Amino acid sequence: MANKDPMSWMLSDAIETLARAERMHRQFFRLQPSGAPNEQPAWEPPIDVLETDREILVFVALPGVDPDNVTASIENGTLIVSGRRLLPPELRDAVIHRLELPQGRFERRLQLPAGRYGVRQFVKNGCLVFSLTKAG
Repeated sequence: MANKDPMSWMLSDAIETLARAERMHRQFFRLQPSGAPNEQPAWEPPIDVLETDREILVFVALPGVDPDNVTASIENGTLIVSGRRLLPPELRDAVIHRLELPQGRFERRLQLPAGRYGVRQFVKNGCLVFSLTKAG
């Protein structure tokens, strides 16, 4: 470890543990009514949000999710990204050794700064990226 200051590595470990606990809480402790038309999301994908003078970039980590099966909208200043990750058909006859990627319905909401945006989406490195260009 390059930094031998115990306070620095302890703080870094504590922050990572809290972030991991929050991800697990969001992923595993959401209610999941089966078959309901307005089914609650089972998990929230992690996101990165970056802002420049001209745009807000939202990277939504969705490996294994077909971007055509993702819906996105802006409602009352909130970007809402939702969809479903389905188990691959190969699992019907497979022995599962490990299954870590969350499955089922997902949704992520992000409150946006006030303003109007032109929206463009594309896929980059396993992430669905939303480019929200600020309207002048």
